[in-house]
This record gives sequence, structure tokens and C-alpha cells, in this order.
Amino acid sequence: MEKNRNYFVAIGLSVLILIAWQFLYVNPKMERERIVAEAQKSQTQAAGTPAATGQAQPAQGAVPGSVETRDQAIAKSARVTIDTAALSGSINLTGARFDDLKLKEYHETVDDKSPLITLFSPSDTPDGYFTELGYIGNEASGTVPGPATIWTVKSGDKLTTATPVVLTFTNEKGVVFTRTISIDEHFMFQIADTINNGSGVPVSVSTYGRVTRFNKPTTPSVYVLHEGFIGVIGQHGLNEVAYGKVENDVPAKHEKATTGWLGITDKYWAATIVPPQNLAYESKYEHFTDGRPRFQADYKQDAVTIAPGQSTDLKTLLFAGAKQVPLVDGYEKSYSIPQFDLLIDWGWFYFITKPMFKLMDFFFRYFGNFGVAILLTTIVVKALFFPLASKQYASMANMKKVQPKMEELKKKHGDDRMALQQGMMQLYKEEKINPIAGCWPILLQIPVFFALYKVIYVTIEMRHAPFFGWIQDLSAPDPTSLFNLFGLLPYAVPHALMIGVWPLIMGVTMFLQMRMNPTPPDPTQAMLFTWMPVVFTFMLSSFPAGLVIYWAWNNTLSITQQAFIMKRHGAKIELFDNLKGLFSRKPKPAE
Repeated sequence: MEKNRNYFVAIGLSVLILIAWQFLYVNPKMERERIVAEAQKSQTQAAGTPAATGQAQPAQGAVPGSVETRDQAIAKSARVTIDTAALSGSINLTGARFDDLKLKEYHETVDDKSPLITLFSPSDTPDGYFTELGYIGNEASGTVPGPATIWTVKSGDKLTTATPVVLTFTNEKGVVFTRTISIDEHFMFQIADTINNGSGVPVSVSTYGRVTRFNKPTTPSVYVLHEGFIGVIGQHGLNEVAYGKVENDVPAKHEKATTGWLGITDKYWAATIVPPQNLAYESKYEHFTDGRPRFQADYKQDAVTIAPGQSTDLKTLLFAGAKQVPLVDGYEKSYSIPQFDLLIDWGWFYFITKPMFKLMDFFFRYFGNFGVAILLTTIVVKALFFPLASKQYASMANMKKVQPKMEELKKKHGDDRMALQQGMMQLYKEEKINPIAGCWPILLQIPVFFALYKVIYVTIEMRHAPFFGWIQDLSAPDPTSLFNLFGLLPYAVPHALMIGVWPLIMGVTMFLQMRMNPTPPDPTQAMLFTWMPVVFTFMLSSFPAGLVIYWAWNNTLSITQQAFIMKRHGAKIELFDNLKGLFSRKPKPAE
């Protein structure tokens, strides 16, 4: 029993250290980075022209001396409107650039009247972020479409799911570039390019694509989630590189591949390009410091040669929008995009995390509430682990039964620890007790806990998902606080003191669960068991409300489960005696 208790103490201390590190180091670091990012965003910077892979691109015309507003930047160039149920914005005819895009289904806050999420903005704005597809030519090919090319609209004055837009550009040598842009009902653009060689000589051109961003997210990233460059580069598989990595080191270059995709991802949004899958390409992630600093994920494909009078077709995909799980999975299958589901950061426990989301999503579609889905998923997980939990609590019950014999062994052997250990092992053998049987369920449930944390933290389905009452966003902390009487007192509470209702419920259930077992005889262990629920209440108050609700519900189920199993094995339930002993007055020592 002593070894078992020490093991639990070690587990508890480890978790405490991890959460303390998050609370005392990571959270303040994130806050400092947020302040720095906002300060940088507010500064006026000179606008620059992003360079494409493999070639110094021509200038884009006059560069303003200061960063422009979004409306000013959009108004100064000819555009084709984008209007679907999911997206609004426009395509810049200069460079055929996707640099104006808003997500109609998503708002910045839980208030539906708050501004829509803006994904793309022109390069001359503080939050410049765009995607561009172009060509790299040579003297024989003449001028090819690039950042400064002004395309002509051949057909379609508005891009909708029913009406594609056709753009065209003819260079001085008679080479005609035709680009047909279409979009589905969600976030996938299809770009079909046709190059018709009317020059009279063979023409060789290469395609390039890039996703360029001038600012990092204003919300600092956390260690459990990747934000930055992402891609699956052919046989090299998933490749994730943080912004800081390319800022401090040389560009991240990749060996040539013929399949895959690449781009930039945020927590909930992403912009990725799927190059034509029949040509080899080289790709890299870069950070430029000329002009305005910017991040860029780009690729350059091997050249294609078009004979005189002939043409060639190239098809490229652009995903720009919200990382909805069913949608991303569907794109992987329908467009045969390799491992596109990894656009969502499922983490190391992918094999647990994704099935858990699918289970929660099933309950959500049936009941219409992700909070209820969390509760039901917890019940399913508890049911799956019931055989292990039964063994765990049965072992604890047996350990309690032999407790008098263990006390006799301690009196018999005194300070002879070697003899005491041998006697205890013999006792375990006679009573058929495995002293570490109670540890395995704890170890096996740790990956499940972290998997659920990932689901709640990274999936956009949890964003702004309400539960009941005051919980309107399961991905955000409980907004109430004990220290202003849950909103009754009219003053704001410091972030560190935002101890809401659900963290308090979690703390109480954790306290009761720990009191289901005898109080450790060791004073240090006893103090740890007493104060651990209080520490966890403060630590988890900044965690997503969905996770805190899960923990509180899981504690409640564990208490019920333990009481049932231990009663079935004839072991005494210590809860009420422990509570009585905790609050009863201790007798004074005799003088």
C-alpha cells in the first residue's frame, strides 16, 4: 500500500509541476508575446514586394510610404468579387492574387454582431496575408504572369459556387495564359490554368505558388498546438516549422516531391496550396527581412515545355478557410490530397484523439450540444475502462482488508526494512494481491486525458460552442469568478483570480474523490492530498471550460464507480469517516 501511495504521489507531483510550469511560465510568456505583437502591429512600416521562389519578380508599381488601411488597399486595384455562403471578398486582378477573404460563418467573438473573421488582406495592410500563383519564364517565353501582371476578365464578374471566373493574359510573343477559378460551397478553390503557345517556337515555363504573411498571429501559440508553416511534402511526410524557427535559422528547404501540399496554419484557420500533382517541385519556408518582414511558404515546379501551336493544362487547389474536421477529411478523399487530415494538429495520440472527436461529434449531431457530448463521451470512456477500474479498486479493497496484518508486520520487524519488505511480499503472495495493479488504469487514462484536451483545444467545432447557462464557449475559460461573487460585485477581477463556478465544482469533486481513500499516515503526503484540489482549482481555472467540465464529471463518475466496486468487494468506503475526521475537533494532548 505504501508503494502504491507513493506512486500516486509521484504522479500527482508530476502533474502539478507541468501545470505550474504552464501557469507560472508559459502563460506570462504568452502575455508578453501578445503585447509585443500588438506593439509591432501598431507601428507604421514601409510596404515591400514579396519575392517569388526562384526568380526576382518585377516591381508592383508605386509602393506607399506607409501601411494603408484595408479599404484603401482594396479600392486601389481592379477586382473580381467572391460571394458564397461561406466566403466573401475579392480576387486582385493584379497578380490574380487572393488577398481579400472573410469567413461568413465565423465571428471574432461569441456575439454574432461582432466582425467576421478576416483571413486574407492585401500586402499593403498591417495584416497583409495572401496567396498567389504565377509563372517563371525566360527570354524565349517572354513575359509570364507574376505579381505585377494585370489579368483581364474573360468571363464571370463574380465568383460564386455556380459561376466560375475566367481570367486571361497574352504576352508579347503570343503565349496565352488562361486561368479558370472555381470554388465549392466551403473553402476549396480550384485553379485550372491553360497555356497556349502561339509564339512559333517552343516555350518553357515553371509554375510557382506562395502563401505570404506579414504578421504572426496576435494570440501567442502554446506548446500543445502547432501554428506556422505546415505541409506534407511527398514521401517526406508531415513537415511542421514554427515561425521562430525560420526567423532565427536559414530557410527550411525540402527535397523535391511530386505530391503533397504546403501553407500556413493558425489554430482554427489555414491557407494551403496543393500544387499540380504530376510535376516535381521544390519547396521551402522562409522569413524575409527586406522591406516589411514577412513569412512565406512557397514552391517552384520543374519547367514544362509547350511546342508551337500546342497547349498544356495545370490544376492547382487552394484551401483557405476554417479547419472543420469533416470538411478537411472529405477534401483528403475527394481530391486525393495525401494526409490532408494532418492540417489539424491531432498530436502524438492521433490514434486516440481523432476517434474521440468523432465520438463527440456523433453525440453532438444527435443532441446538438458539445457540452452534453463531452459528458456522454466521458461515460463511454469510463465504460471502456471499467474492467481496469474494477481491478484497480478491487486491489485497493484487498489492500484495505490486509491492512491489520501489515500493521502486525511493521510491529514485528521494526526498523528492519529488508525483513519488512520480504514479509509484505509474502503476504501479497498468500492473499493473491498485486500491489501495482492499481497503477495501470491511471497510466492508461493519461493519454486519454491529453487526447480530450487536444480535441477541446484545437478543433474549431469547440470554438464558441455553448454549454448551458453562462458557458457560451467551451474552448474558453469559465468567465465567472469567486472573487467578485460571480459577477454580483461591479469590478473586474485579475486574470489569476478568475476562479469560476466550474473550476470550483471540479475542485470539490477532486477533494471528495481523494477523501474516498484513507488519509496517508505520512504528514507530507497528507498535506499534499489536502492541498492538491485547491492547487488544481487555481491551475485549471485558465483551462478551457470544456476540459474543466470533463474533469469535474469524470471525478463524479469515479467517486460513484469506486463506491460501487469497493462495496461489492466488502471494503469500507472511507469518504464519510474522512470528512468527519477532517472537520471534527481534534482532542487536546494530555498534559
